[in-house]
Amino acid sequence: MAASMTLDQIAELIGSAAPPQDGRRIITGIAALDCAGSFDLSYLGSDQYLKDFQSTQAGAVIVQKRVKLPPEERNTAVLVVDDAELALAKVLSAFAPPIPRPPIGIDPTAKIASTVMMGEDVAVGPHVVLGERVQIGSAAVLHAGVFIGDDTKLGDHCELFPGAVVRERITLGHRVVIHSGSVLGSDGFGYRWDGSRHVKIPQIGTVIIGDDVEIGSCVCIDRAKFGATKIGSGTKIDNLVQIAHNVEIGEHCIIVGQAGIAGSAKLGRGVVLGGQVAVRDHIIIGDGAMVAATSGIAEDVPPKSIVSGTPALPHRQSLREQAALRDLPDLRNRVKQLKDQLDEMQKKLDER
Repeated sequence: MAASMTLDQIAELIGSAAPPQDGRRIITGIAALDCAGSFDLSYLGSDQYLKDFQSTQAGAVIVQKRVKLPPEERNTAVLVVDDAELALAKVLSAFAPPIPRPPIGIDPTAKIASTVMMGEDVAVGPHVVLGERVQIGSAAVLHAGVFIGDDTKLGDHCELFPGAVVRERITLGHRVVIHSGSVLGSDGFGYRWDGSRHVKIPQIGTVIIGDDVEIGSCVCIDRAKFGATKIGSGTKIDNLVQIAHNVEIGEHCIIVGQAGIAGSAKLGRGVVLGGQVAVRDHIIIGDGAMVAATSGIAEDVPPKSIVSGTPALPHRQSLREQAALRDLPDLRNRVKQLKDQLDEMQKKLDER
């Protein structure tokens, strides 16, 4: 972790021109525009926050190139970049405190089956449990209380945080990160009514996780009925997501918190699901499609489309329908008035 950096160093790190005469200014922290001090770095990614930028006390601000700054003089140094969020991520990495990790080796409280195979430089924390024939790749880190079931394989440089559970016969690729409380390999939710009770359908499949996948806290990824539930390389899954049996998720997808994906659904490459999206079973969502938060997917979604609402529709159509719904109360009153007028006219005609 960097205790401090000069603006020259930060500019070099993010690929920006160093601010003239300010290059030796010291930055010791990172903060939002509205609460930054003279030794803090902040960032401005859109015109929406120009008001905060004009009043900020930050020592320096990373600014998105497309943002048009006001012409007046200011004490704040500016570092212009193509992507302010990405530049900030690089600086945050430099300032980030190290994550506490168990030392390389096996903690004496861990329970390791005799048939476990480990690569070099593996760190196994307190009270970890590794089942029979587990294979752990090099430089893996298993924090306290991790459970890994029989015949499971982890690639190199995986990191499982406290309390993560990976059950039997699961495969993880390289550099997979699983945060606390997540469970991979629970039984898929399969039952059949036999006339008197729900009969459990055995779930004998597996889960396969690709390389560079990150799984947030309290995520549930169920094993397949048979075959495999698959998560493609580079996909990032937020906290509290449910992924059911036999789901297939493509590479580099983003699944935001509280989304639920029902059995045998298929997501293509680069799909984005907003928070609390519900996906029906056996649905296909094409490459590059985006689904707005709280939407319900009841039909296949074409590639590169943007949908929203429940049931989900093309986003512009959904917005038009929502706008029309807001007019319904007034429309109802107007229809009632017209009906009353027609009734009155009919009454007068009948009296003639």
